Amino acid sequence: MTKSNRIGLGSALALCIALPACSQNGSNANQATSNAASPADAQIQWNSKVEKQLRDAIANAPANGLKPDLFLKGDGQDGAALTQAALKYAEALAHGYSDPTKIFPVYTIPRPSGDVRQGLAQAIQAGDVTSWLNSLPPQTDGYKALSQAHLKFLQLASKTNFQAVSDGDPIKPGSHDKRVPALAVALVATGYLQTPAQGAAPSRYSQQMVAAVKQLQSDFGLKTDGIVGGNTLSAVNLGPGGLARECAIAMERLRWLQRDPPKTRIDVNTAATLLDYWRDGQHADRREVVAGEPDKQTPQIQAPIVNLVAYPKWRVPDSIVESEISKKGSGWLQQNNFTMENGRYVQESGPKNSLGIVKFDMDDKQAIYLHDTPAKALFGLPERHRSHGCVRVQNAVAFANAIAGEQGVQDQFQQAMAGQEEKFVKLKQPIPVRLMYQTAFWDGSRIQFRPDVYGWDDNVAAALGLVRGVKWAPVQQSGDIGP
Repeated sequence: MTKSNRIGLGSALALCIALPACSQNGSNANQATSNAASPADAQIQWNSKVEKQLRDAIANAPANGLKPDLFLKGDGQDGAALTQAALKYAEALAHGYSDPTKIFPVYTIPRPSGDVRQGLAQAIQAGDVTSWLNSLPPQTDGYKALSQAHLKFLQLASKTNFQAVSDGDPIKPGSHDKRVPALAVALVATGYLQTPAQGAAPSRYSQQMVAAVKQLQSDFGLKTDGIVGGNTLSAVNLGPGGLARECAIAMERLRWLQRDPPKTRIDVNTAATLLDYWRDGQHADRREVVAGEPDKQTPQIQAPIVNLVAYPKWRVPDSIVESEISKKGSGWLQQNNFTMENGRYVQESGPKNSLGIVKFDMDDKQAIYLHDTPAKALFGLPERHRSHGCVRVQNAVAFANAIAGEQGVQDQFQQAMAGQEEKFVKLKQPIPVRLMYQTAFWDGSRIQFRPDVYGWDDNVAAALGLVRGVKWAPVQQSGDIGP
């Protein structure tokens, strides 16, 4: 890619969907680390070779979902300004441009460490700033795929003046609607449709377009019925700039993470409601989960599973007692096995228990954990933000059995399950759990997107100098009292 094209992509990044810009609120950081000049910076000597490498790297910042003018503006900077630009860009690549602990009220996932100043000095001395900067962001397949997708969508955005499809009644397969031509243009603009079929009625929602919409719905985790309305219309109206924005936000979130996470861990994407289990560095399992409702958000935390709990009791938090349990009659409480222990509501062990028959007990100040559930039907829904903040795990008993076997506590766990009373089985090696929020991610074959049900993307976008996103349809409340 030529330098002029890279600069063009930087300009295109500013196009990310033509909606009102977010207020910055002082949040666009490099706030994780101060880049104020230090005495060591004065010893950094720039020459024309390494200066060109830095300028070329920053011009190519869109490959990392970042706008070049966040770091360098114009061509007239002196050595001190170049040093500060280099440190700021390196910091953004190594740790993230923004600080999630300043964006979100709760964020406890460990972040990368290290000072980029020494690396910059060594890179300049070696005459190779390019390779050093390229080594700083995540080197994973997922990050690389998001980078490629981001550049692709920026290119698509630069080729069209995207116009959103207007709201209205749902557009159903085979129907006629005056918005169909606009829908076709939008699908072409985002790469989901090549060219509408020749000779087709302009207002008819054809099978070719239906197939394109179904692919989009699949990529967004939506019901693949081909009907354009609700969140499907919102996904269409992201346009190529909006899809680029989603990729940029996702890359920033990945830069917040440790480059060497625990080899054995559980990663939960609460936006996609998916759980991935990594064992000894290999992907061992994926299953669906239920995460918190939009007003009962599952926080972004890391905490270890320390016990498997057979037939857990549910000690109801005060917030749920006040909002849910206090409104129930004595008959309902008795039917669902609620009692009082030490002045607190407790749901006794059993098949009706809201935790199901197994709990993955985590050492966490937020009182968040993974657990089974009697509400198995929720796992069959495309939209699974239905809990009070904890994470319900599909086929949780089988998952617990697998972990118990790997940890050498299979016999103890089986005995505990046979007793059908609450019993704790301690793991020999605690398993870290990371609860993350990724609205765009690589699934191994395609980039997947998800609606921003918590509205957290706008916070990250504001820090990156990007515009506000589309409005997603509200999530239907389940009326479920469980955690």
